[in-house]
Order: sequence, then C-alpha cells, then structure tokens
Amino acid sequence: MEFKGRAADLDLLTRQVGLVTEGAGATRGQAVTVTGRRRVGKSRLVQEFCDRSGLPYVVFQATRGRHAVAERVDFTAALAQSTLPGGELVAGLQAADWNQALRSLALAIPDDAPSVVVIDEVPWLVEQDAEFEGALQTVWDRHLSAKPVLLILVGSDMSVMEALQSYGRPFFGRAAKMTVQPLHLADVQAMTGLGAADAVDALLLTGGFPEIVQSWRPGMDRTDFLREAVANPLSPLLVAGELALLGEFPEASHSRAVLEAVGSGERTFSAIAAQAGGTGALPSGTLSPLLNTLQAKRILTADLPLSAKADSKNKRYRIADPYLRFWLAFLRRGIPLIERGRGDLALERIERSWTTWRGRAVEPIIRESLLRLLPDGRWPETEAIGGWWNRRNNPEIDLIGADREPVAGAVHFIGSVKWQESQPFGRREYDALVRDMLAVPGAEPGTPLVAVSRCGAAADLPLAAHWGPEDLVRAWQ
Repeated sequence: MEFKGRAADLDLLTRQVGLVTEGAGATRGQAVTVTGRRRVGKSRLVQEFCDRSGLPYVVFQATRGRHAVAERVDFTAALAQSTLPGGELVAGLQAADWNQALRSLALAIPDDAPSVVVIDEVPWLVEQDAEFEGALQTVWDRHLSAKPVLLILVGSDMSVMEALQSYGRPFFGRAAKMTVQPLHLADVQAMTGLGAADAVDALLLTGGFPEIVQSWRPGMDRTDFLREAVANPLSPLLVAGELALLGEFPEASHSRAVLEAVGSGERTFSAIAAQAGGTGALPSGTLSPLLNTLQAKRILTADLPLSAKADSKNKRYRIADPYLRFWLAFLRRGIPLIERGRGDLALERIERSWTTWRGRAVEPIIRESLLRLLPDGRWPETEAIGGWWNRRNNPEIDLIGADREPVAGAVHFIGSVKWQESQPFGRREYDALVRDMLAVPGAEPGTPLVAVSRCGAAADLPLAAHWGPEDLVRAWQ
C-alpha cells in the first residue's frame, strides 16, 4: 500500500540520521524514542524511513508475554538476517542475557558507515525482563554511542516510554523524544479528496488513523463510507478500536469500564463512577488512579474551565482521540448487529445521533486548529484556547481565547461553535453568547465575540471573527 502523509515525521527522523552521518552530535551514535497511540502508524513510519534512508538497518519487533530467552534468540536472528554488514558475525549466537544480546548488536553494525537500528515495542521487553533497561544503558554508553548508528526505540505504551526517559532511570538523557500523532486534518482531506467540512467529519470518524483513512475511497461521502464499513465485520473502522483496546485493557477490567463510561458521554467524576461501577459506584480510591493512568497513557484527557479564576476541581473528562470516541459511542454496541448482517440497524443508530454527537466531538478539533492559527495580528498574545462551564453546565461556553492556561491572565475573546449541516451561526446563537458571556470570570462587556460554524454566519452580526471549515484545514497546511 502506498505510503502517504507523515512528511514532518519523516523529516524529523531524517534530521536525526543527519546528525549521525555528519558527526554533528555530542556522540557519534544518536538515539530517539518514538511513541504514540497504538495503531497510529509508528511501525509503518519507521519502516518507511529505513527503506528511504538507503542505509543498512535492522528492525526487531518484540512479542508481548514471550519468554525473554526466546526473545533474545529472535533478536540475534533478526541481526543475522538484516542488511547490517556484520550480521553474519552473530549468526547462531546464544545470548545469556540482554547485555550479551545488545553487545552482539554492536558487533553487527559498522564502525565506518552509518546504519539504523529499530527496536519496536520496547515496553514489552521491559515487562519481560527487568534487566533490559540497565543492559541497554550499559551497552549504549560503552559501545553503541561510539558508532555511527541511529537507534530508534518504539513503543505504544506512552507512560512506559516516558518513564524510560525519566530522571533516575538507566537511559535518562540519552535519547531525543518523538511522538507520532494521528494524521491531521489537512492530511485526511488530501487522502479522502473531500471538501473541508466533510473532511472534518472524516477526521471525527477515523481519528486520523492511517489504516482507517486509507479505507476511505477518495470522494466517498460520510454516509457511503459508513454504509460500506458496517456491511463488513472486518472493516478497519470496526476492527481497529477493539484491537487498540485489547492491546492494553482486558474487556472485563475496571479501566475498560471507565473508558466505556466516558465513551458513552459521561464527563464528570461522579457520573463516570456511577456508570463504570455497574450495580454500585466505583469508590474514589479505585477511580482516581484509573483516571490518572488513562491520562498518562494519553487515552483520556481532562479539561478544566479556562477563565481568570482557578477552578481545578471542575474537570470534564473525554476520550482523547476522535476515532476511539466514535467507536465507543456507536460501534462497540453495533458490532453484534453487524456480525449478524444487520449493519443497516447500526447505521440507523449512528445517523439518529450523529448531529448531536458531532456537535460536541468537533469542539476539541476546533480548539486545536485555532491554536495553530493564533496568535495573529488581531490577537498577538492569545496562546490558550479552551472552554468554560460552571458546575451546573449552565452556561457552558464553547470557546475562550486567553493568554495562558489553566488560569488566564486576560480573556481575549469568547465564542460559540455551531456545527450544523445547513444552519449558519445566526442571531439566536449570538444573543445567547451575549447573555452568557459575563458569567465567565475575566470577561467584560467589551470582550470580543467570535464564532466557528460549518455553514457561515449571518452578515449582520457584530462578530470580531468567524472561522469556518476551510480555516480549520488551513491551520494544518
């Protein structure tokens, strides 16, 4: 399958290997950790980079739950079968521990020419053998860093990958950090051939996960894409969500129950506790560490109201990526229907709730896009975009532009999002914004009002700014 997008990610890796080939780094060898959500395309990216580099390389992928001895056998076999010049020197080697296995890597890579080494799913190696980290640090310091090699350490468990680089851990300070994000809005538009507004819908459905975006045939609209996906139980849109979750969370776990509660629309601590607990609410002592872990893994995000007044206890939780949010809201419950050939019923459920669901799901994408458009000439100091709400969610403001977060020094603008198929932002929405704006701490009668809408805004409204789908796409180009 043709590799598309990821130009910025490939450029980052090319720069790292440039430090190796030019000898411009503090050491001859360079290391980089590559992390990102499961199924976001990390392995495909590094393979593409290796192929394009033209350098000798080896890619080793760990297997979860495998015995460390068997893993080391496969590691040395991968070296022997690779394009590394010294690979044949280690053929048949029996490494007693990871120190020996990684020293065999030092034998396989050349002293006088650059090469690339990829170790994929590093968290699983750490899980298998507590000595792996220390061995990696020792061999890197004594052997690998003195050779012209780019060592790429890949992992999907973001909390483990960040811990590897934390102070006090063996490999601390030895690698650059790189996070692979899902494909952005402009990439999704380019790959699907859709207009700007429909491309936003495509991003909400696919989350920018490459395997799902590539299943969207160019020019196909949202309904046709969904109809085709729900007619096939093996479609990437259906399968990727379950595979991503099973990779980290057993189906019967408390973590899975919390994710499903948030995915179904619960946003507050108490509502999540009640939903995830089943017959009784999850105790705070159980739920709090679960929420912290899910945030550390970048699966959940906790938003705070943005204003000139601190409100650290008024959190609202959401699924971090749009695809998993969509999958949990609709597809998780629809899969049994689809498997028995009633994808039409699953599609009806989606269509019935689509407009309401999309209205809230699009807000994080809008805020992130505006952060790429701002600061600008009108708001040169706006570096934070968020929303605001009180404990009763009445009122709830979609957009707050400010100088900083979580507590703003100054509120620069207040705005509303109206993401309807055919209704523009009109007088009713404007009047509601005027009515509610002074509830926001830091707002004043003269605070500028802005809007983001799918279908434009009425011409007679005194808005300080209006952004539409084309502006959102432009933010990513």
